[in-house]
Amino acid sequence: MSETHTNRDKSTPGAGAGAGHGHATSQSLALAAMMFAVAMTFIDQTIVSIAAPDIVSELGLSATGMQWVINAYLLALAAFFALGGRLADLWGPRRIVVAGTLIFVVSSVLCGCVPSEDYALTWLIVFRATQGLGAALLFPAALAVVVAVFPLERRGRALALFFGLTGALTAVGPLLGGWLIAWTWRAIFWVNVPVAIVALVLTVLAGISDRRREESLDVKGALLIVVGMGLSVLGFQQAAAWGWDSAATWACIAGGLAVLYVFCRYELRTHHPLVNLAVFRDRAFTVDVLVLFFAMLAFVPLFFFASVYAQVSLSASPNQAALYLLYFFAGFAIASQWGGRILDKRGARPAMRIGCALGAVGFALWAGKLTDLSMHDQWPYAALAGAGIGFVLAPASTDAVNRSINSSYGEVTGITQTVRNYAASVGLALYGTMLTHTMTDRVAETLRARGVPPDAEHSLARDVTESITGNADARTPTGDGPAETAMRDAMPAIRLDFAEANQWVFYGMAIALAVGYFCALRHPGGRAGS
Repeated sequence: MSETHTNRDKSTPGAGAGAGHGHATSQSLALAAMMFAVAMTFIDQTIVSIAAPDIVSELGLSATGMQWVINAYLLALAAFFALGGRLADLWGPRRIVVAGTLIFVVSSVLCGCVPSEDYALTWLIVFRATQGLGAALLFPAALAVVVAVFPLERRGRALALFFGLTGALTAVGPLLGGWLIAWTWRAIFWVNVPVAIVALVLTVLAGISDRRREESLDVKGALLIVVGMGLSVLGFQQAAAWGWDSAATWACIAGGLAVLYVFCRYELRTHHPLVNLAVFRDRAFTVDVLVLFFAMLAFVPLFFFASVYAQVSLSASPNQAALYLLYFFAGFAIASQWGGRILDKRGARPAMRIGCALGAVGFALWAGKLTDLSMHDQWPYAALAGAGIGFVLAPASTDAVNRSINSSYGEVTGITQTVRNYAASVGLALYGTMLTHTMTDRVAETLRARGVPPDAEHSLARDVTESITGNADARTPTGDGPAETAMRDAMPAIRLDFAEANQWVFYGMAIALAVGYFCALRHPGGRAGS
């Protein structure tokens, strides 16, 4: 039954809300509704980090506790994405969009209403996790709506707009957060309420139809992928805190990967799997997913590393750091639209090859300029790196969905988004470790050159590194001892040390996109469905 349903969807361009009737207004309303809905999830990926110092101060949280507040959202997002895509198929994408929006906005309100009591940390972690659950339900269902609404020949441009604008909203998080916390940090959660109301109203006005699949939910598969993704992502997230030599780190990563292996074996045997792994037999789909993986190793980690670099090495305020990221998103937004047009006319392969090549060159050139410590001199390279990512994301994601021959739109969206979130977690962990080790070694050399005793040199260097990477704040010591005095004198050099350490991170991002380019060469080419 699933194959009949899927083939019917693909043979009827734009099957779904209004597309079959040629209602351009309904299509536009549906696209706007889905973009407003997912806007909340993109903004929330970065807005909480800006408010972290205020939250810690008012609620008395530890730095480790605050990190769990941030990670709880990302952890739930990664763990439940595949389930969200499957539920969109079984119960209808419109229903899941509405359910995900309501879960997300109610959780946002509750996060903003956290009491200043002993259980504040538990409260925030729980409702940040349910926020992540809402986002995991919402995003694949919203993307499935857009895919179903627009016919194949217009889908590339529509999804380019969807990915371009919603991706750019991630940069809005720090700007919006900086403005809202002047009133109260709780407003960073409450701001989701009007956005959700607009999304729900537009969803009703668009008259989006729902198509359900009369199949059972693979509960065992859902539990396996939630545990496997959750454990392995947790291991990567906590690697910086626990250390790569920690048994707990590797127990989570290895245990999670083992559970995911069991999940894959189980899915190949079950009649109605949560994820139809047979889709990976299509070489084009497999290449699309690999290119997305390597592109996301750079895309999401960039928000954190570039923002902290701007605040530490360039002495920028949080709002200025957000403006620094806009250089990247200017290139990203323009290239996303261009990439969509290339996809519609020539297929995904040219866009992915151009994007990976531009991105690799852009990140490499950008890395070389980091030590100049000039924000305005870096904009051409930041824009070039952004253009590279912009050329890749929408075409690769859209082509993967279009080639889901025996799988549904929601199901394949769940696969691609799970891969994207997993890559982001891996990138943050690997680059974070690289940055921490390089920064600690460079600061130790700087302190040694200024006469800090050998027995205090390494511990002071580690403290400075943890302070910078944890809070985007190169704290100047206030003591009167020789070590503290030497550190105060060394702060300008330490800011340069941080810029040099970030160079390795940006070169790593360039390498990831270079690997993506070689993967893109294996794409068979052509337009899906042609």
